[in-house]
Amino acid sequence: MLEDPDTAVDRQAAPGLPPEHRSGFVALFGPPNSGKSTLLNALVGAKVAITSPVAQTTRSPLRGILTLPEAQVVFVDTPGLHRPRHKLGEHMVRGARKVLEDVDLALLVLDGSRSPGEEAEAAAEAAARVRVPLLVALNKQDLATEESLGAWQQWLGERLRPEEVLLISALRREGLDRLVEALVSRLPEGPPYFSPEDLTDQPLQALVREIIREKAMELTREEVPHAIAVELEEFRKAERGDVTYIRATLHVERPSQKRILVGAGGRMIREIGRRARPEVEAWVGGPVYLDLWVKVSEDWRRREGFLRRLYPQG
Repeated sequence: MLEDPDTAVDRQAAPGLPPEHRSGFVALFGPPNSGKSTLLNALVGAKVAITSPVAQTTRSPLRGILTLPEAQVVFVDTPGLHRPRHKLGEHMVRGARKVLEDVDLALLVLDGSRSPGEEAEAAAEAAARVRVPLLVALNKQDLATEESLGAWQQWLGERLRPEEVLLISALRREGLDRLVEALVSRLPEGPPYFSPEDLTDQPLQALVREIIREKAMELTREEVPHAIAVELEEFRKAERGDVTYIRATLHVERPSQKRILVGAGGRMIREIGRRARPEVEAWVGGPVYLDLWVKVSEDWRRREGFLRRLYPQG
């Protein structure tokens, strides 16, 4: 399920493919909370990106792979485009814009249930610099009104004029077949980049780290979600049995946030581990022992070195 450099497909030797097989990279970009990660998971058919109602959940670009008989689409989910207020925000926006420079197609994902606002303008600025075909997915059509959709159609016509605008609901998986058709028809011809069984090229450790962060965000939605960063300190098979030992540190910025994450008598941090464990075990392929710790790392969102260590951009 994870891409292995030793088993990645040789693009010069892919027998048995139809003569017009297509493959390429598609950037998913847009404002925070437009549903990009939910869309990625729905398209791939598996949870490869964490999701949350909290804006700016995605912090680093990540890939999800959709393999069809006639095509392979490599989706690149990006952090939400916004006006950054600290180094972390700058790092996220920089990563998103970098992705747009090296893809075959760009898919701008917008929340169709809300009218265009300031955050849409930040996405428009990035879209204006795109040098590949641009499509737009108006997401959350099940929650949209004629008024909000009309506002988006007018805004898109005035600001971007994309090749195609598609109405979808990632959560309900509505309109996705038509979306995939529109994307595949614009990809270049060529063999696949990854093996058919691959769903993502994320390292296993990165997936585990993000699962832990997602559960911490779910449980502290109102208090500390943006201040949480997860770092894996140890990842190894136990000396006895088939248990994988994972030690992770949850970084926060203030002592008050640490108290919330630990909880009275350690109840909160134990609950984070309890919720994360089943998903981690599914990716690891066996039982795991999660050893979670909380550490105060003051102002980590403003420290460039810390950000490069936890969220490298290549």
